[in-house]
Parts: sequence; structure tokens; C-alpha cells
Amino acid sequence: MYSGVSRGTLGELYQGPHWEEGLPHISLVSLPVDKFSWCHMALDPSAAEFDTSALATRPKAARAMDLFLDRYGLTMPAGRMAFHTELPPGKGMASSTADIVATLRCLFRLFALPYDQNTVTGILARIERADSVFLDEYALYLSAAQRVVRRLGDRIGLYACYIVEEGSVDTEAAGPVLLAHYGRHRAAYRACVDELLAAFARSDPAAVAAAATSSAALSQSVVPKRTFEALYEHRAEFAADGIVVAHTGTVVGYLFRERPGQQQHAELSEFFMGLGHQCHFSHVGWGHG
Repeated sequence: MYSGVSRGTLGELYQGPHWEEGLPHISLVSLPVDKFSWCHMALDPSAAEFDTSALATRPKAARAMDLFLDRYGLTMPAGRMAFHTELPPGKGMASSTADIVATLRCLFRLFALPYDQNTVTGILARIERADSVFLDEYALYLSAAQRVVRRLGDRIGLYACYIVEEGSVDTEAAGPVLLAHYGRHRAAYRACVDELLAAFARSDPAAVAAAATSSAALSQSVVPKRTFEALYEHRAEFAADGIVVAHTGTVVGYLFRERPGQQQHAELSEFFMGLGHQCHFSHVGWGHG
């Protein structure tokens, strides 16, 4: 048995333009969450060939496998794959990217090859605009070019209380709308990303959460969250340090520097249930808060 694992994201601390040669590119700072996707490969010497049935519902993972095999001149051995995920699709939690990365990590183990991040990013670039879930730190990342603009370290951990609203978002289709929006709000996004990068530079989790709130507010006119205004108005009541959203998804929630206590868990649960949603709690980021 060989396995590959990839964590997903709880949306982004920032999603906005990175300007190069006068043109905006979609850049983001993903917020990793302790939710995962798995790919397993079980060898079966008694089988005649590789069973492709598990890939039927995961076309991007299947494409990643084909590109990997072409890259290394390999053929799948007899056996079958199995997948499991904690990341719902279309919600902005990097479910498809996590599937791809988990599949590639499984294949590296299956064929006893040294893990090569350049191969991973090269394959991702041929499949989709992706989150930086393959990194073990924060980064300002160009999602289409699959390129790190600036590494931001792994020192900041936060806690989130979040909900997943109804519906789904087509990330690829949202691209042109986002780029047009960025052009209209260039100064506001420049101030937001400068605030975020400065917060990371001084390892200030409260300031990181505040910058995430600014980015979330800017995204409301592109992919609005129905409950965002309620969260924004009540954030002081729960001593929340900020608000995080999946900018091209349906996730919205509060960020905290410290783990919420039992009473705070109950109060937050009551608040979100009053909005018609079951909330979830998770550690997010890389540090321990």
C-alpha cells in the first residue's frame, strides 16, 4: 500500500493582484487548514492491469497521473487507487488541487522516486489555477503561473470558527471577473497586501488577521458571502481578530490568535446557528498560535 496526502485550505488570507509589466496576475496567500485529501495505491499481483475506476470521478487527478507517467516514462502496475477527502468541492478549500498533489505524492512513493516540487508545480500549471497546498509555509503565490513571489514562513498559527455557505463557485470562470475588479481597486489592494506582508515580517498574528479582514471585504463585490456583513458587525462581541473567506468559494469565518474556550465555542455555535449554519472549528496556518 502506498499513500499520498495533501492538506487543503480555509480560503485565503489574501487574494488580489500582483502587477508585472503593467498587467495584473491573480495572487494569493492561502490559509492551510487541518483537513486533508488522500490517494492510496494498492498493488494486486493477481490482477491483469491497473484498475482506473477510482479515477472516473476525479479527472484532474487522472490527468496528473498521466502527466507524471509521461514525465518519467513509467506505466502503472496492476492494482487500484482509492481516494478519500475531507474537502468539499466548489467551496474554496482547494479540493481539486489537494487531490492532484495527493495523487502525485502517492506516485512518487509508489515508484520510489525522490519528491520533486518542480514536477508538481509543472503538472499543476498544465491542469488548473491552483493554491499553494504543496508548500509547508505561507507564500504570496501566483496561482496561474504556479510561481512563488515571496515566502512568508511558517511561524503564524491561528484558530478558525467557520461555516460553508450553500452553492459552489467555478474558480476558473471567476478569473476574468477578478482581474477586472483588481484594475478598479488597485490602490486598495496595494494597501491590503502591504499590510499583510508587513504583518508577516514582524510575525504579528493579529495584524495578519486584520489584513485578511480587509481582503475579505474587498472580495464582497465579486464573490459575496451572504453572512459576511453579520460576521463583520459582530466580530468584537466574540473578540475575533479577523475574518477569513474563500475568495472564490463559499467559506467564511472568524480568526483567533488564541484557541476559543468552551463558553466561546458555545456562543459562536449559537451565533452561527442563528444564521442558519452549523459552524466548524479548526487550527489553521503553520505555527501553533
